Amino acid sequence: MKKLFSQCLVGIILSGQFLYGQNIIQIADNQGNKSVQIIESGSVLLESPKEGLWSVGTSWSNSWPSDWQHIHADSMEQINGHTILHGSTQINTGVLKLRDAYSIQNGRVKCTRRWEWTGADTLKEMTLTVRFRSQEINKRVLMPGILYYGNPAGERSKNTPVFRGKKEEFAFFEEHRFPMPFVSREWGDEQKTQTVALHSLPSPVPFGNKKDQWWSIGIINYQESTDLCLYSGPVAFNGQKSVIKAFQGRDMMEKYDEAWINLPPGTIIEKTFYLEGFSGLEKGSGFQYAVESSLDIFHPWDMSGLPTFDEILQAKINFSESRYREGVDYAGFKKYPNQNYFVLGWCGQAMAPGYAYQVLGQKYSIDHSFNKIQKSLDFLSTTGFYESGFYTWYNVDKKEWFMNHRPEWLSQGQAMLNMCNAIRVAADSDLDRDKWTDFLIKAADFHAARILSTDWNPESTNEGFFIAPLAHASKIFDNKLYLKAAEKAADFYAGLYLNMNEVYWGGTLDASCEDKEGAYAALQGFIDLYEITGNTKYLKWAKHAGDVCLTYTVVWDIPLPPGRLTDHNFRTRGWTAVSVQNMHIDVYGVLIAPYIYKLGKALDKEKYLKTAELMFRSCGQLIDPYGSQGEQPYQTNYIQINWKDKPVYERRGNYLETWTVFWITAHFLNAGAMLMELGAI
Repeated sequence: MKKLFSQCLVGIILSGQFLYGQNIIQIADNQGNKSVQIIESGSVLLESPKEGLWSVGTSWSNSWPSDWQHIHADSMEQINGHTILHGSTQINTGVLKLRDAYSIQNGRVKCTRRWEWTGADTLKEMTLTVRFRSQEINKRVLMPGILYYGNPAGERSKNTPVFRGKKEEFAFFEEHRFPMPFVSREWGDEQKTQTVALHSLPSPVPFGNKKDQWWSIGIINYQESTDLCLYSGPVAFNGQKSVIKAFQGRDMMEKYDEAWINLPPGTIIEKTFYLEGFSGLEKGSGFQYAVESSLDIFHPWDMSGLPTFDEILQAKINFSESRYREGVDYAGFKKYPNQNYFVLGWCGQAMAPGYAYQVLGQKYSIDHSFNKIQKSLDFLSTTGFYESGFYTWYNVDKKEWFMNHRPEWLSQGQAMLNMCNAIRVAADSDLDRDKWTDFLIKAADFHAARILSTDWNPESTNEGFFIAPLAHASKIFDNKLYLKAAEKAADFYAGLYLNMNEVYWGGTLDASCEDKEGAYAALQGFIDLYEITGNTKYLKWAKHAGDVCLTYTVVWDIPLPPGRLTDHNFRTRGWTAVSVQNMHIDVYGVLIAPYIYKLGKALDKEKYLKTAELMFRSCGQLIDPYGSQGEQPYQTNYIQINWKDKPVYERRGNYLETWTVFWITAHFLNAGAMLMELGAI
């Protein structure tokens, strides 16, 4: 077999091969049949399938493409920095021409694939594909916002896609479902892991048989190899073909059949994608290379036309004041507009303004801010304690603290961190911190003792929210026991998640699965421990958790059909997908933004600094004249409202604005205050 090398590829000639960083591209010629190989460190990490560089389905049966034709390249040329491969195939009475144009772009292999139909009649029930083959089979696949190394937690909940790594297993999802449009996988042992990724420039398919039909990104396991794929419409998961995840619960699936395309005479379709591979990595780190590449490919940082920091923060300050209530013996910020509850942490965030108002009040107008800070934190510090910590809900009408339905560890951790920050920034003010410190000491004593006990065994990453407050409390009160507990929790989660045998999960109350909030809990704890202790292992761990957070962050503007979002010229860049169960996007990423900024400063990575600004400012879209926002923009074929009877193409692009719990405002205030302290505003 001959090896043919494109002399126009940018790189260094070494032993007849072309290097660009770690990646090598070569064209193999086996008796006139040319194939494409991506090589790194002497190993073929990706290659076009042996049956052919191109594969097209020419019919449709049993809810899937059928009557496949596989085509080899029959000629090659080199021009203008590209290696171009040509091929063709006879279908019915016409010829389908095929062309791949490969180049090296910033160390990645870039290809634009072209299909041209020259027949006189419309070519019906066609499926176009991109397929590149990698070694071995396993479940260690990452599809951003959808699949994380099999979704082991999601599999237990039975509400999510899963991928078990079995032979003949497959999974395909619409491109508009991907915050970062790539599929990556890794294989190998603990210290010699290999990783590959296929990135797509996402797009609807022309001449789709279905309305609003898009390309899909997918993966197929064979007997001893795995294909990374793009298909022109077919979708599948959990062993079922032509289905989508459309709903939240266990009845999550909906049929999405007949997703073929019909090619009229003269049709030309092009699809651009990127390939990359690396070896010799630590287990669990493979996806991080794809995250860096996705940021580089999409450069999502154009912020022209987005709301400014000032516009967002003043609107949110004004709206937060509308939720403030005080009486003779209570004060706080209501979670709901029409229900009288104060809620600590999670959806209520009643303690958050106690910190944020102190910082933001230095620049923005906040009516009677110090009065509200003092009264609300004094009252909220009176919450009672029970066998699982402190109560996080207060019923104003009944004048009682209570637990809503189960111990909300994440809510307690978030409330403690709010109080840490309030105490810290109030050090030079006239605010009385006595009640605040009494509460924080009692809470830190309780949870430090619980975590340091020999029987502490957290179910999910939700208790990662205790790492940061215990670390900060150790500094505020010079208490080494708190730091010991924070470090024990950090070590536990790092040992569990860095190799990605298990994945950050359970950081939200309404989805028992892999989610960005779980990864955020770890990021927050790791980066704050690094800042407090100076131990660089925490920075490395923070980078890992931060990159998982970024896989949920949208890096491209998803084109949307007519609907509420298009009415606002809504841009999706910077928003975050919720979890592998709840696949809409939300503004929670605004709270993650300051920690991505911290990570960028610690690593001297400008792209993280810019991404943090994008996340904050883009999430300021959809603010109404009152300063309010809803929680659920629907960028993909997934809803959490009662629209099951509507056709799927009428759901995408709509927006649920009625669920206006206080976190949507409080997280902007919290993040804005943090970014001000970090010098980003």
